[in-house]
Amino acid sequence: MTTETTIIIADDHPIFRQGLKQLIEREPGFQVVAEAGDGDAALELIRARGPAVAVLDLDMPGLDGFAVAQRARMSNVAVKVIILTMHKDALHFNQAMDVGVHGYVVKESAATEILDCLRTVMKGREYFSPALSSFLLARSRRATPPPETTELSELTPTERRILLLLSDLKTTKEIAAELGVSPRTVDNHRAHICGKLGLQGSHALTKFALQHKNEL
Repeated sequence: MTTETTIIIADDHPIFRQGLKQLIEREPGFQVVAEAGDGDAALELIRARGPAVAVLDLDMPGLDGFAVAQRARMSNVAVKVIILTMHKDALHFNQAMDVGVHGYVVKESAATEILDCLRTVMKGREYFSPALSSFLLARSRRATPPPETTELSELTPTERRILLLLSDLKTTKEIAAELGVSPRTVDNHRAHICGKLGLQGSHALTKFALQHKNEL
């Protein structure tokens, strides 16, 4: 029997919260176990219920979504945090990255993106709305270049193609469809690429692909 992914939702708009809950629970394997209308209540629910995922509105009464994420992490609660936001600017995006959230979804796209986001973060990867891809690219360009030992020449043609697709911010599912292989095969390739390049962390490979796109 497959264990359901437990989720809490925190948003101060009850109608939006209810709509999001109904959308999530139509997907097999996801269960919304609690809801909150403000940040303080959300933090208490995270500590008390220990959900796998917390979907948090950024702008809430009391603690905002970033503050809830930070305090949950300080409490050593193993919860994956997805932020919902109306903000599409670089400042808030970089704050989200610095806080270490697992997902950052623009609210106007939540109806079409939230399920993909949940699936992605439960596979151990990060998800950011495609509308914010330019901020991700800009951030990756400012990052410290990888060591000289990370030679692209070590990669097979298939691995280089996967890197190129990752630089276009394609998901594992989309890459698998384009290559005609299973998502698991793509995940195995990703792991091999990380091993060859000495990369660690769920987002390191995408950053590397963005930095080296012109070389692929």
